[in-house]
Amino acid sequence: MQPFVDVKNLRKLFGNFTAVDGVSFSIGKGEIFGILGPNGAGKTTTISTILGIEKQTDGKIVVDGLDNLKHPKEVKQIIGFMAQETIVDSELTGRQNLALGADLYHIPKSEIPSKVSFALRESQLEKFADVKASNYSGGMKRRLYLVKSMLHEPKLLILDEPTTGLDIQNRVQMWKDIRKLKADGVTIILTTQYLEEADALCDNIAIIDHGKIIAQGTPSQLKKMIASGNVLEIITKPENVEQVRKMLKAKFGLNSTAVNDKIEATVEKSPLDTFQRILNALKSSKAPVLSVSLRLPTLDDVFIKLTGASLRDAEQKADASQSNKAVR
Repeated sequence: MQPFVDVKNLRKLFGNFTAVDGVSFSIGKGEIFGILGPNGAGKTTTISTILGIEKQTDGKIVVDGLDNLKHPKEVKQIIGFMAQETIVDSELTGRQNLALGADLYHIPKSEIPSKVSFALRESQLEKFADVKASNYSGGMKRRLYLVKSMLHEPKLLILDEPTTGLDIQNRVQMWKDIRKLKADGVTIILTTQYLEEADALCDNIAIIDHGKIIAQGTPSQLKKMIASGNVLEIITKPENVEQVRKMLKAKFGLNSTAVNDKIEATVEKSPLDTFQRILNALKSSKAPVLSVSLRLPTLDDVFIKLTGASLRDAEQKADASQSNKAVR
């Protein structure tokens, strides 16, 4: 079956800087595809080329059988985009925002009222349709922006960090909205800084760093890349980290990694029994352990294994680097 989105050997240069370097992936129709990576990794440039905002230096992008360079207008017409920043006019009501959006999408004027009414129902904003958006909560504005991006019924929807800044309740509601769009057959590209969000929503994921895809697969496949067992996590005082690591290696044959006061190791055989024996050994060693836990691998474990830092840490490091460049 032909993929709905097919990206092959995508490269994008800005002068001498290579922002995207040989990126390839394919997305099936009705699939949610996650693109993960820190700021500056190449996510935004990849999305911009698919949207047609940037023209690729090399490589091929095909959306629903259409080459983005040969049929740029047609490709743009079948894509919806929801940016990280909420683009809603606060001085307009919810209804007016949607009507304006429908006009910008060149939807026939005779169809706009029904499209707007449907969007208001879908976003559960009917009661607030004629209230200025300046009075909306952050979650309401995000829901309004989501349905606004769907007014022209795109086949592909690109969501750039759709839940950033939302509280738990609104984030859960956004997840429900995204799942409903998938159930309706919409193909979705999702970027997010919340790895648990990617784990919960995405059918397949590409992790991108320094312009290259460093891993790709389903969430389960990615987690199996680093470990088939459970992750042991021990937090102790920094001065006792090496003592605990040596004990784990000598008594249990466990290789571990340490960042500051946190030690992690993979337990593959008899995890519960091993966990109990480790607890007893820690008690006997009298090392000042603050916490001990055993859990299943997460996508953050994958990211740390592949890049040496959690996604949040990598984001902060990238932001700091960009700020320093700006100062210079």
